[in-house]
Amino acid sequence: MDTKADSINGLISANSPPTNPAHDRNTISSDEIALYDRQIRLWGVKAQERIRTAKVLLISLKGIGNEVAKNLVLAGIGTLNVVDHELVSGDDLAAQFLISEDDIGKNRAEAAAPQIRKLNPRVALTVDTTDVSLKTPDFFQPFDVIIATCLDLDILFTINAACRLWNRPFYAAGTHGFYGFIFADLISHEYVIEREKSNIPTKQGAETPTRSILAVSTRRENGKTIEMVTKRELYSPLPLVNSALLPSQYLTNRRRLRQVPPLLTGLKAVWEFQRLMNGLPSHSHADLELFTALATAKHKELQLPTETLTSEFLRSFLQNLGSELAPVTAFLGGQLAQDVINVLGHREQPIQNFLLFDGEESKAPIYALHPMLASDAPLDIPLGMPAL
Repeated sequence: MDTKADSINGLISANSPPTNPAHDRNTISSDEIALYDRQIRLWGVKAQERIRTAKVLLISLKGIGNEVAKNLVLAGIGTLNVVDHELVSGDDLAAQFLISEDDIGKNRAEAAAPQIRKLNPRVALTVDTTDVSLKTPDFFQPFDVIIATCLDLDILFTINAACRLWNRPFYAAGTHGFYGFIFADLISHEYVIEREKSNIPTKQGAETPTRSILAVSTRRENGKTIEMVTKRELYSPLPLVNSALLPSQYLTNRRRLRQVPPLLTGLKAVWEFQRLMNGLPSHSHADLELFTALATAKHKELQLPTETLTSEFLRSFLQNLGSELAPVTAFLGGQLAQDVINVLGHREQPIQNFLLFDGEESKAPIYALHPMLASDAPLDIPLGMPAL
């Protein structure tokens, strides 16, 4: 039976070498330029050269992990290291295309590895079946980007701390049925925006409490003046983000507060429930009562209007907990992988810093959640500060 992975394989030449030449040469080859021609036209040869030597760590190969692996491998990263100690179950088949029913009972990363290699034999793939919670901070040092999906909050905190220790960009993501999120902690990240020069001059300095313009240059292209703006974004670790308020432009505007989806409340409440009860809420009266109380408290902490946390949303969110839907994992995995590609290539505005996805409403707002950003004071977090 044909699979989604089989159809994607057609995008990669059957004659592609089964080895990874990315680290054998300092510059991109003519064969690679031909293979990646379409994306090079989008972000340029220099960005592709950075991508082709990148070492990416992907933790947990559930639905989002499948999508991230597919997109990064097809983009031509240098090395993908997949860490997953879990075994394939029947539930995994709902939103994953790198495994099949025959793989039930096998290690999830090992089962998916053959299909990942088929997507792009030029990418070096390493599989690690060790529980990531047993890793020491030194394990994360060799990687250029670390992506953790579908893990409990305490484990995400620990990984984020290790990433900050080594000054490594960190992403976290997860889904619950129609709902999901992406979190980014790039610590301090510089990137270039290219745009047609306007009549209003671009000035160096602070744009927002987290974003600064470092340099501006121009070039002529097809009779137009193109402006290249170098910016820097500052980020906060997940423990501080989890306790942060919304930015001041929301807290001082009730109309904007009403537009904040209760999903932000729901995620914070389920993380707190997991911390207290070591698991997701069941359908027992006690669990539902505790979760409702936690959600009400988190909603109040965020200073969101009481009327936006409805019983209908809480019921829907609870019904979706722990499940995966392919369209949702495809959207979030695609968004996450594209952001990683942009970050590796130092192109375009990255996620800053918390993306929510509500599949029922078809909305994906991004909120800059940082400590002390209820004011307009610049963000000041030591870059090497561990997240714990």
